[in-house]
Parts: sequence; C-alpha cells; structure tokens
Amino acid sequence: MMSKEDFIKTFPMFRGGLRSLVPEVLSAGQQRSIPRDSLIYTEGDACAAIAFILFGEVRVYKIGATGREITLYEIGPGETCILNASCILAHTSYPANAIAASDVDMLLVPSSAFRRIATKHEEMRDFIFTLLSQRLAKVMELVEEVAFGRMDERLMQYLIEKSDNNSLETTHQRIANDLGTSREVVSRLLKDFERKRLVRLSRNSITLLQP
Repeated sequence: MMSKEDFIKTFPMFRGGLRSLVPEVLSAGQQRSIPRDSLIYTEGDACAAIAFILFGEVRVYKIGATGREITLYEIGPGETCILNASCILAHTSYPANAIAASDVDMLLVPSSAFRRIATKHEEMRDFIFTLLSQRLAKVMELVEEVAFGRMDERLMQYLIEKSDNNSLETTHQRIANDLGTSREVVSRLLKDFERKRLVRLSRNSITLLQP
C-alpha cells in the first residue's frame, strides 16, 4: 500500500484535511495498473469503484450513432473522474466511455466506501465539487466548439496555411491566441488529430502527416 505522504504529493488538496481522511482512502482502496488503450468503462456500466489517478492519463469520451467519438475531458495524476463520482453518489450508470490514454496507475476505492468517506469528510466533498466546476467549464467550451465554431476544421485549416513543408514551429497558446480560443481546447483537438494520425506532436512543433 502506498504511503500517506506519497498520496498527498499526488493529491495535495488533501494536505490540510483531517488526519483520518487519507488513511481511510488508502485502507479502502486497492492499487491497480491499467495498460494503455485498455477500456475502463463503457457507457451504461455500473460504477463499482472510483479511480484516483496516480500516474498516466485517462480519456473520457462519447460515441455518436455514426461511430464518431468526441473527447469530453482527460484525467491525469491528482484527479478523479467526475462522471465516475456522480454515478456513484447518484446510484446511476456511467454515462460515457473511459479508456487509458497511456499506462495508468490508480487507486480504486469501492463505491460504498467512497460514499461513506464523502459523507464524513468535507475535504472530499470540496475535492469533488472543485473538479465538477473545472470539468463543467471544459464541457461548456466543448459545447461551444461543436455547436458554433467547428474548431477542429478551423484548426486544421490553420495548420495547413501556417505550415512550411508540413511542419509548423509554434506553441499551443500561440495557436489559441490566433484562433480566439483557449490553449486547453487547442491541446485537446491536437491530441485527437494525433490519435487519428493526422499530425505528429513534439515540443513546440507540429508535423502534418497528411497534406
């Protein structure tokens, strides 16, 4: 079992909590490693546990009737999935899909234990509500992109126009500024392009793989 100190390094929000909070989370949880590209949840699954991410990245997404995917958000170290938390607290099924975007280490806390800890500790509730606020803001950005902006098309056109021999030296923030959106939106779309093998990403550099 990981130490209290190591857990707090990854989840610093719990640093000022009651001494009993982190030991309760650790004693209830079980560490698990998930290989890259492993499906963690599919839409409609029951949520038997909540995952606190220790290492790696998880992508949460929806699939439309045509099979097209859209990324809702990504979860990294020090975070948990707000949809995972909400389906446990509301006793509902998981409303999306979650996949390991890289090798992932997580602490799985059974749903019954999580409900008990969330009821008992204000710090856990604050952690969940803070994540909820952050995720809601990102999903609102996503809705705006999809409904109004078609930002994916604008971004690809931008890359084509700005590139020289299919290569562009720039930052995600610079692109965001040029397109009038946020860096997070640009980063998410570029990762989607990379998954589709349309681009190759490296530090301050983007290479178009398809003209």
